[in-house]
Amino acid sequence: MEMLRITTSSKEYPVFIGNGVIHQLTEFVKTELSSFTKVCLIVDSAVADLYLKDLQPVLAELEIAIYKAPSGEQAKTFDVYYEIMSFLLDQKLDRKSIIVALGGGAIGDLVGFVAATYMRGIRFIQVPTTILAHDSAVGGKVAINHPKGKNMIGAFHQPEAVFYDLEFLHTLPAKEKRSGFAEVIKHGLIHDVVFYAHLRNRLQSLEEVPPSDLQAFLKRGIEIKGDFVSEDETEQNVRAYLNFGHTLGHAIEAEMGYGGWTHGESVAVGMIFALQLSRKKLKLKFNVEDFKSWLSILGYETTIPESVSHEKLLQRMKQDKKSVGQQINFVLLKEIGKPELFELSDDELLEELAHF
Repeated sequence: MEMLRITTSSKEYPVFIGNGVIHQLTEFVKTELSSFTKVCLIVDSAVADLYLKDLQPVLAELEIAIYKAPSGEQAKTFDVYYEIMSFLLDQKLDRKSIIVALGGGAIGDLVGFVAATYMRGIRFIQVPTTILAHDSAVGGKVAINHPKGKNMIGAFHQPEAVFYDLEFLHTLPAKEKRSGFAEVIKHGLIHDVVFYAHLRNRLQSLEEVPPSDLQAFLKRGIEIKGDFVSEDETEQNVRAYLNFGHTLGHAIEAEMGYGGWTHGESVAVGMIFALQLSRKKLKLKFNVEDFKSWLSILGYETTIPESVSHEKLLQRMKQDKKSVGQQINFVLLKEIGKPELFELSDDELLEELAHF
């Protein structure tokens, strides 16, 4: 087991990484959060089918109330949010209660937003079960989706701890592995040229990543995320760089219907587009064709789906949280590891999409 500490202006908390770390959860709650009253576990229904029976003895001492949420992005809706709020009230959780999120990034986002808003904010713990959630479980950005945009209704609410048990990753389908590793690649591109080069040379398949490599990759991704979060907790400046590839990526994800394309698959295309823009606008020296070939080898799509309208993508991007006054801002790279925000006009963007 390894332990990292995430330090923000509002809170410092541990991230435990390794096989079997879930077995430390009960002791952590009882010793570090000893003033708690009740505990509620909100779990992805697919994860519940795979793991809940085995986990219940581990968590038995906490007398946990359990709510099974829909799997994936279908959980991040107004209706599910309202249902969970009603469940917590029925279970009589109070301001000293704790919520545990068990699932992928969507469940972590949902549960974090529930925790941020229930009785104006209670404590919660992240137990991510996907590779993608190495990114979303850290940093305190929590939200639900609106049909007009991803993560448009949310808050900043840091967890008490993150228990990242790598045992959960064994049952991930290939699609979810790709989704998660897109964020690992992103972390290298925006912050650590050596780490990116190591990924590029080491990863030629996502089917069987050696456990030692997997833990090292995820640990470094979390460290990079932590660096940005510690400097800018509420995304007033440099934390926005973590959205590299996400402006177009979120638009594709929304247009395909949440769950049609995974988050990471959409972001992969967004990163290719941002890299091409970076070469044109900021003179980035980078072999984009080689990057596209590598992503293809890893199983990613590298082009925008033909069924998606460029005009609709433009309108989605104008609603992006980085847009100001309907002006679209992209995170681009001057060099690998050196991002900056760049504003594009509507006409420029439509032209670039047409040539992509």
